[in-house]
Amino acid sequence: MADVKREIERKYEAAPDTRLPDLTGVRNVAAVVDKGAVELDAVYYDTEDLRLAAASITLRRRTGGDDAGWHLKLPVAPGVRDELRAPLEDDVPRSLAGLVHARTRGAALVPLVRLRSHRQVRHLVDAEGALLAEAATDTVRAERIAGGDGGTVEWTEIEVELADGGDPALLDAVHKRLRKKGLRPAGSASKLAKALDHTGWRPPAPPEEDSTAGGRVLAHLREQAGQLVTYDAAVRRDLPDSVHRMRVATRKLRSAFRTYRKILDRRATDPVASELKWLAGELGVDRDQEVLTERLTSRIDALPVTLLLGPVRGRLRAWAGAGRAGSRGRTLAVLDSERYTALLDALDALLADPPLRPAAGKPARAVLPRAVLKDYERLAARMERALALPAGHDRDVAMHEARKAAKRVRYAAEAAAPALGKPAKRLAKRVKAVQKVLGDHQDSVVARDTLRNLAIQAHAAGETAFTWGLLYGQEEARAARRERELPEVWARAVPGKLRRL
Repeated sequence: MADVKREIERKYEAAPDTRLPDLTGVRNVAAVVDKGAVELDAVYYDTEDLRLAAASITLRRRTGGDDAGWHLKLPVAPGVRDELRAPLEDDVPRSLAGLVHARTRGAALVPLVRLRSHRQVRHLVDAEGALLAEAATDTVRAERIAGGDGGTVEWTEIEVELADGGDPALLDAVHKRLRKKGLRPAGSASKLAKALDHTGWRPPAPPEEDSTAGGRVLAHLREQAGQLVTYDAAVRRDLPDSVHRMRVATRKLRSAFRTYRKILDRRATDPVASELKWLAGELGVDRDQEVLTERLTSRIDALPVTLLLGPVRGRLRAWAGAGRAGSRGRTLAVLDSERYTALLDALDALLADPPLRPAAGKPARAVLPRAVLKDYERLAARMERALALPAGHDRDVAMHEARKAAKRVRYAAEAAAPALGKPAKRLAKRVKAVQKVLGDHQDSVVARDTLRNLAIQAHAAGETAFTWGLLYGQEEARAARRERELPEVWARAVPGKLRRL
């Protein structure tokens, strides 16, 4: 895996004769140290239709400075990016190309723009000389090297980047000083974006949402499709919670296809939904292992040491390690598969030419409430059955089915909330509480099954199974508490004003 650096910075417009204002005394800045000038030469790569630029991703091969090499920058938040680095070589490194595979999907990454910068570097340091931030004045010349007749543009900008582990409040303080001195924040998020704009290349603009039912549903679907592709890179990097978030995006897409079938023709959406179900199932192998490991580890950590009899932690680590290795490899194989790439292509094609039905052209407030309420009635029927059953296997299964129905209602309400407002938001929040109780109950069911197997393994190895049995009993008691809580939580999850829209 490539080296990673979290980049937190601010950019400001400047003129060729602009001088960096004195920043001494700003927050903890004791001195500004001139580090001299450096010449940087970077060639930026993208697909010919700018798929990376459309997602605010930059990939470059840069020489000069102390970090020459390949740099892939992935957006995290406004002004925050993760920069992944690889050694300098002629071709795009496979480690970086793989992280954008979900966007390129076999399209060639070609050199598009060359940026040559004269950088004047200054370090902002504290009283002990420790680096707080770097302020750079860049004189940039951008040259278009592919896609037409080409073009060049020149500009000057000031860039202030926080040191590793630095306090973001320093950037706020520096910002105030620079604004008082007349500097304006840069109009472009990156040098590449500015270069593309000024040399006549722009990524396609995202479609605008309209007030129709179809407009709202399509906006939701595009958002979730974007999340799916965004979290692809995070899963490949093995970032915390990334598998879960990617899996949620697949579920929200499937749920929207089913809930809003009066808006989108199921003959077109069903095949895509089927593939999304496959993907969610494959991701679930890794995610379920992760959730269960965290749950059992926390339960063991909460026990007094006098109740940890036998090599409990070691056995759990061995079980988790074996499962994690297998599930992780399987997940990566899925993301590299032709089937997954075909799914992403099919999803893009569907959103580019959506199979809209007549109801799609009606106002959102006239169509969406009925779709949400239909899902709610389905949930109500499942809840009624689950609450009527005695404790045991059948009730466990019924509660799990109710949990899945609760997710669908929640997702439907969240998708409709921008158009329906507070009634939809309120329902989503209340159903989420129901889902949480049902989810913890189901996790307990799964945990008990695993604890039983671990106890059997321990016994077969000549170890005491006391601690595993104790944990089993705790999970059983936890599930019983969730069953007692459920009726009250469910009673609060009413559609309310949504019925009157």
